[in-house]
Amino acid sequence: MQKKVYIYRSFERFWHWMQAIIIFFLAMTGFEIHGSISFFGYQNAVKYHNIAAYAFIILIIFAIFWHFSTGEWRQYLPTARNLKAQINYYLLGIFSNAPHPTRKTVLSKLNPLQKLVYLGLKILVIPTMVISGLLYMFYRYPQNSSIVGMNIGSIKVIALFHTAGAFLLLAFIIVHLYLITTGTTVTSNLKAMITGYEELETEETTDIKKINSESIAEKVKPEVTNE
Repeated sequence: MQKKVYIYRSFERFWHWMQAIIIFFLAMTGFEIHGSISFFGYQNAVKYHNIAAYAFIILIIFAIFWHFSTGEWRQYLPTARNLKAQINYYLLGIFSNAPHPTRKTVLSKLNPLQKLVYLGLKILVIPTMVISGLLYMFYRYPQNSSIVGMNIGSIKVIALFHTAGAFLLLAFIIVHLYLITTGTTVTSNLKAMITGYEELETEETTDIKKINSESIAEKVKPEVTNE
């Protein structure tokens, strides 16, 4: 049995979609700055990239305030419980229609693997992108009719960290786009992030699926005979 639950609040959905738009725009202008594509023109790409970067930082500040004021930061606390089962589900179980090892609720929206990945993004990848991006922008800056340089040995190191962080973020987005199609239906996760409502399985339904799965496994288990 499934129950329709209001799981994603309005700011959460706004933050999710604005973050997605800004990241895609940063990626697009970033590739043009590196000469991989041509769309806005180099000068405009640099200008738009910097504007989008400031918008991203402002969004991050609001998101941090929202997470701590609502207690949603607890959603990202890592746990080892069912972690191995979740990995096995994504590698094998999902292709054999096995039951999901964890049950999504309003108080626990992320599975153990998602918690680790999202926590890594929030405390490692995104801070690396922001800090290296700011250092990139202010490596040389005007002051009192002269150009002042920050005390950094080489901008190549900054560029390396910024580019590496960008590719990690893009890799996450590609995987994320695939995984949103693995809900109850292909579009159920997408609709939930638009409307806020999602069809969640009750605890009884999850238990029944696990029992059925174990029963099937017992039936297909090869018999051992003594010769």
